Amino acid sequence: MFDHIRFVLVETSLPANIGSAARAMKTMGLHALHLVAPKTLPDDSATALAAGADDLLEQAPIHPDLSSAIADCTLVIGMSARARRLDWPQLNLDEMAALLLRTDAKVAILFGSERSGLTNPQLQACHYHVHIPSDPSFSSLNLAAAVQIVAFVLRDHALKIGVTPKISNQASKVTQQDMEALLDHFQTTLTAIQVINPQHPRDTLARLQRLLLRAQLDPAEIGLLHSILQAVDKLGML
Repeated sequence: MFDHIRFVLVETSLPANIGSAARAMKTMGLHALHLVAPKTLPDDSATALAAGADDLLEQAPIHPDLSSAIADCTLVIGMSARARRLDWPQLNLDEMAALLLRTDAKVAILFGSERSGLTNPQLQACHYHVHIPSDPSFSSLNLAAAVQIVAFVLRDHALKIGVTPKISNQASKVTQQDMEALLDHFQTTLTAIQVINPQHPRDTLARLQRLLLRAQLDPAEIGLLHSILQAVDKLGML
């Protein structure tokens, strides 16, 4: 049920939290742990707190950046503890579990650093944001606790619904790498025709990225948009 789901820890500071997260995952039947630029590589403290889940630590790929960690994923979920200036599609935990257990897409669930969570650019790479409802007066969850909650919700939902056929669609074949290439093409073209101010591109690009992710494009639509942009590029050279 969970082979298509990976947990991605981004820029984790403490190896002990990586070990505790691995244990939290394994107790719920999840095994795909990925690390993005950890401040300190897993060490003896990580192994000790993994408490038998050290195989997840040994097998966990270590990526230099988020793009490489999710390049082959077609659905990306970002765990966010607070609202952001730019609204983004939101799911609650149950909605997330229902979606992830019914899709054949390759899924990444992102957890940010202990101090600041996921950055705005990292969250903008996600199709959906998910918030764990906690007491507003003390809303900061330990990283491993957040991993445990998400892993439990997935397993609990799976046990309730049983094994169901996964829904496949063309959009699930569009990887994050495909989307990044399309967004880069948009940025180049729109900058050239002065739709984007090269000094302040971020807001426009973030809104465009949100639109493209929400559209659930299939590979043919990705190709069509590249073709349109290429035509605009040629007109700009006349």
